[in-house]
Amino acid sequence: MNVSLILAHPSPKSFNRAIADAAAEAARKLGCKLAYHDLYQEKFDPVMPAEELAPEAALPEPIAAHVEEICLADAILIVHPNWWSQPPAILRGWTDRVLRAGKAYRFVPDGKGGAKAEGLLKARVALVFNTANTPQEKEVELYGDPLDTLWRKVVFGLCGVPRVVRRNFSPIIVSTPEQRAAWLRETAETVEKELRAAV
Repeated sequence: MNVSLILAHPSPKSFNRAIADAAAEAARKLGCKLAYHDLYQEKFDPVMPAEELAPEAALPEPIAAHVEEICLADAILIVHPNWWSQPPAILRGWTDRVLRAGKAYRFVPDGKGGAKAEGLLKARVALVFNTANTPQEKEVELYGDPLDTLWRKVVFGLCGVPRVVRRNFSPIIVSTPEQRAAWLRETAETVEKELRAAV
């Protein structure tokens, strides 16, 4: 099974990094072929240039490699903090440049004179792990949980991934070492369960 893991947090000592490492270890234990990308450490350029807008555009080698990898992935793991109810800009830029029209999705006639999206990714499951300082119930009550809508409906829904599992660990700022250890165990257990089910 090909698994693509995308981490978006600027600190290599962050709890996000610990989550990503726990997820990666769980995937490796299952014998998955894992591609692990720490976008900040790789200095991924999130800015979409005009020359990349066309679906058939020639892409720089690092972007082309990301596109090829995500198109071959059977499962996708995303780890990032909740910043202003959004992913960090580097991850938004990754979606812009990598989840491309013609590769991750395309538009087809809807039979009513318009068009509809058709997902092209082969991944059977996407797992999204977030950290936040707003408790999850407040995120839902006050803001409607924008990250869930983004990943479940907008990104992976449009790209055709049939199962999306998201876990928000919060509030991270007042969490204890015991809570964090439990969250890491939950991460590993979730990855193992969902990847086994997706085989």
